[in-house]
Amino acid sequence: MEQNELARISASAPRRMIGVGALLGLGGLLLYVALATPMNSVLWQGVLLLCGLVALWASQMMWKATGITLILTEDGLFEDTGTVLALMDNIAKVDRSPFALKPSNGFLVLLKEPAPRAWRPGLWWRTGKRVAIGGVTSGGATKPVADIMTLRLVQRAEEAAGKND
Repeated sequence: MEQNELARISASAPRRMIGVGALLGLGGLLLYVALATPMNSVLWQGVLLLCGLVALWASQMMWKATGITLILTEDGLFEDTGTVLALMDNIAKVDRSPFALKPSNGFLVLLKEPAPRAWRPGLWWRTGKRVAIGGVTSGGATKPVADIMTLRLVQRAEEAAGKND
């Protein structure tokens, strides 16, 4: 896979710390409010405890996920662990428009065929025919990847048009 590597996306350290720190802070605050504030309703206290624990769990998941690097090759977009995000043959469109449902500093990849759901908090998610990349990544890392993917799609369309002539 590294022989034909075109670009890489990894989480920037400051953004990673801020994202994980925000979730840790939220989880700690919710647990503090649930345990330190006298409440008339055990239900609300349970909801706050549950939400606090979920936020702490999400911070751990984000820390693990943002340690992963995304690698763009001629074949598609992959994690450095080998997980396939999107194969180039299955990509229909790359959307960086401001109105696309995408993470911060990221882009959206629309697939031809749906893929299994997956989620790496702060890095990417996939549901159906949509793969969204970004979050704690910098725009300087994601923009070139989106541009390269768009260029490859245009080249593929031109080659297909040339074969049909």
